[in-house]
Amino acid sequence: MRIEYNFAFFDEGSKREIRRATLKAVAIPGYQVPFASREMPIARGWGTGGLQLTLSLVGKEDILKVIDQGSDESVNAVNIKKLITKTTGIKVTDETSEATIIQSRHRIPEIPLQAGQILVLQVPLPEPLRYYEPSELETKKLHAEQEYSGAWLMLFEQIMNYGTMSTGADHPAMVHDRYVMAPSPIPRFDNPKLNHSQALILLGAGREKKVYAVPPYTRVESLAFEDFSFEVEGFKNKYCGLCGAKEVFLDEMLDDLTGETFYQCNDTSYCLQRLNQKSAG
Repeated sequence: MRIEYNFAFFDEGSKREIRRATLKAVAIPGYQVPFASREMPIARGWGTGGLQLTLSLVGKEDILKVIDQGSDESVNAVNIKKLITKTTGIKVTDETSEATIIQSRHRIPEIPLQAGQILVLQVPLPEPLRYYEPSELETKKLHAEQEYSGAWLMLFEQIMNYGTMSTGADHPAMVHDRYVMAPSPIPRFDNPKLNHSQALILLGAGREKKVYAVPPYTRVESLAFEDFSFEVEGFKNKYCGLCGAKEVFLDEMLDDLTGETFYQCNDTSYCLQRLNQKSAG
């Protein structure tokens, strides 16, 4: 027996409810909007929040790109693409510039996003204050009062203990000079890409039932001190061993034959695009 799904899996009422929450999130940058997170054919914690946003927004003319930690071909990325394409029939691509909707886990693509594109980030923990305040009621009060001293204290303690801010990923950021936001577990390297991005950035947490947004051209500033500035991961004097790219986020790799380490672009489609350009040139 063949089972027929509605376009983009959800019924139209569910899609409207998620879109209403998304519109509110866009209207209040950085503010966490609760929504009725639906049951999905994938487990919570594997991108259900981002997937619900994508399914509620996708249209028949959209072109989809899905990446997981920089890779277009990881298990998570492939399965999400399969679900979306089987219920919509839309085109998929590995090219960042060609996509209208980009769903990502843990990375923002190296190629700058453009106006008209939507970046959907999968979020496991949307509350940036949860590290020191377990109560949801109290975190709501802290956001309402713009009381973020705990977040500053957390960064100060890192400096005192390690000599640097040790947030390897998900470094908190101030959005539109109002709300402190968890930017999802993207590396610090990607935080500056949020600031005045031309694309609409949506962040969805299915398990926590929250959605929030960074509208185009919105100011996003990573938390830092006047005498201890925010710094991204350093790849000085390092380059991709495949395409030669510099000033991109690199993965440290180990050569099984020689035992030597080398570096490779984390964004696999960006690396492949550079290689194709070199071979064509």
